[in-house]
Amino acid sequence: MLAQAQPVQSRHHACRNKAPTLPPWITTRMAQHFEERMGKLWGGDHLLHGLTPGPDALHLSSNDYLCLLGEDSLVQAQMRAFVDDAPELLMSSVFMHGDTPQRRVERKIADLMQAEDGLIAQSGWAANVGLVQCIAGPGIPVYIDMNGHASLWEGIIAAGAQAVPVRHNDCEHVRRQLERFGPGVIMVDSVYSTTGSVAPLLDYVELAEASGCVLVVDESHSLGTHGPRGGGLVPALGLSERVHFRTASLAKAFAGRAGYVACSTAFKDFYAVESRPAIFSSGLLRHEVAWFDAVTDFIAAADERRARLHAITRETRGAIAALGYNISDGSEQIIGLEAGTEPQVKVLRDALQRRGIFGAVFCAPATPKNRALMRLTLHAKLGATEIDRLVGVLASIRDEVRLEEWSSTRRARRKS
Repeated sequence: MLAQAQPVQSRHHACRNKAPTLPPWITTRMAQHFEERMGKLWGGDHLLHGLTPGPDALHLSSNDYLCLLGEDSLVQAQMRAFVDDAPELLMSSVFMHGDTPQRRVERKIADLMQAEDGLIAQSGWAANVGLVQCIAGPGIPVYIDMNGHASLWEGIIAAGAQAVPVRHNDCEHVRRQLERFGPGVIMVDSVYSTTGSVAPLLDYVELAEASGCVLVVDESHSLGTHGPRGGGLVPALGLSERVHFRTASLAKAFAGRAGYVACSTAFKDFYAVESRPAIFSSGLLRHEVAWFDAVTDFIAAADERRARLHAITRETRGAIAALGYNISDGSEQIIGLEAGTEPQVKVLRDALQRRGIFGAVFCAPATPKNRALMRLTLHAKLGATEIDRLVGVLASIRDEVRLEEWSSTRRARRKS
């Protein structure tokens, strides 16, 4: 019997890596990407990758703003959960009830954010998509900042709602659109993920209250790094009881893999049975819950580390702006060097990488077309030598990257 079975196993082994032929509506799209975009526009190179970082590379692409990955006390807390031999259930969070470890962490994060309650989702993407699906629907206008995170846009699609794009940080434009479409949902980021710009949250709160709109603030890039005890920009401005919903990716300053929605207790129960990401995704595992439990306490006590991050941000931004780079769109730990077209940002990427500086390239659909940029994310453990190295490199490559031809440079000239 074994001799008869061997040829079958051999045939299976020989062809197991050969995928089925795809239909033309897929292969046509793939060909357009590989031939037109990657082959011609990117010159056969992958725009988001480039060189392999060497051992002396300066990495400015991580979202671990407070440098919590590898923090010994946090790693130890997670390790204790790994070796805990108590029974563990792997199931959707909708089935959890009672005083579970995840529920306790959800309340702890809510306290940090000065919220009534909150819930953990599998990711920031799932949190945003699930929330918008629950609060919008057909016939409901959703006023979304044109720089809003893609997950918020995806939530509008999932809800079948009407997307009403509004100009970035332009509250007056929202007001005019409200007069046309009526009350609905206003969605903004507190700190935007490509340029580090800050939303005028008080203006949006007042507009939402005056118009009967629901306000959603994505605090992904400010939770942990801003506000009292790291609770975000909403509590920093005293707006915790005036913003209906806040969301966040916990894969930024919290250095984990999950998302969060701050809301009322009543809405939390509604979300659990109405949000498709909540219903059809598994809850967190014990070691993940243990990480967030320990991280929340650490962040609440990390005022010194937050202060250092803000000092590094001010120093670095000031030095880069003095070199003639237009980074005036933002003010926080995210710095966007907007070169313009994808070939232009590739020149910038290559110039930086050849000198050991590695950021992250952002292009369409993460940015508007022809506003591609290199994003540099700062963190709390950047030293003076590293900052000087970055600034020195940016000073030396201005002519090489044709800084005067960048879209952001031309925009600055028009403003002046």
